[in-house]
Amino acid sequence: MSASWRAWILIAVAGAAGGRALASAHDALSAVQVLREGGCGGVTPATRALRHESALDAVAQQWAGGQPLAAAAERGGYPALATSGLHVSSSDAGILEVLRRSACHTVTSQDLRALGVYRQGIESWIVMSADYRVAYLPPAAGRVAPYIPPTQSPPPPAAPVEAVRAPAPRNPPAAVLASQALQLVNEVRARGAICGAHRFAPAPPLASSGTLANVAFGHADDMAEHDYFEHSDLNGHTPADRVRAVGYREKVVGENIAYGPKSVEEVVQGWLESPGHCENIMDPRFAEMGIAYATGRSGRHGLYWVQVLAEPQA
Repeated sequence: MSASWRAWILIAVAGAAGGRALASAHDALSAVQVLREGGCGGVTPATRALRHESALDAVAQQWAGGQPLAAAAERGGYPALATSGLHVSSSDAGILEVLRRSACHTVTSQDLRALGVYRQGIESWIVMSADYRVAYLPPAAGRVAPYIPPTQSPPPPAAPVEAVRAPAPRNPPAAVLASQALQLVNEVRARGAICGAHRFAPAPPLASSGTLANVAFGHADDMAEHDYFEHSDLNGHTPADRVRAVGYREKVVGENIAYGPKSVEEVVQGWLESPGHCENIMDPRFAEMGIAYATGRSGRHGLYWVQVLAEPQA
């Protein structure tokens, strides 16, 4: 998710040790490019390689040195909302598999345009910059898709990776969206609801999940980019597949999608008026949710909305 950026800064890396750290980081760079060009082994659509920008190397180095990612990005000329990062602990030989197992959708996002890396020992800090796609646009004719029932999960990924989304210091539409949606959904769950012919008792509140929000945005953006509207993506992957691909360990997962509503209030109300979507929202098994939207860029130019709900494994 991005904004206007292109201001460059120059940071001299002092000493031979610093130069070696940046040079060795090209293994992480290559891993990201391989995953993008190969669609993470078929999990996501293949996409173009990213530009390697020295300014983002500098952002990654500052982040590794203890600066918050948002502050380092702003200093480098990259608005915080446009910047995401991955802190990975792995040898050069293992970093490709770590990213494939635990950060597939993050590194293959089609909004990404550039990246930089800083490496020290087995630690890699990968910083990526994206075009700003999440924006409030005029409405289009709305419709919602059918309910997909929860599914079961496979074993968890073997290697650890920490994904970091830089917080937006001002006017953060994604954060505002998530907060508004969570409040609306939890208000309905607190009082109970009638979904078609079924009455649902009050359910426990949901917690916001950044991981599920990233999965939601990945699918919304893919639908917007390729002009389709389905729970299964163009490679046949289901909501459960997408959640598992980023390393989220779930017991059950469900998804609501919509095309056209211009606000979070409108999309939540539309889902509540559709029995299957309403049942997803009221399902007491779900404990976490993420929501996102993206702007159509092909045949349709309205907003594509995705809400992902899940219960994590203990």
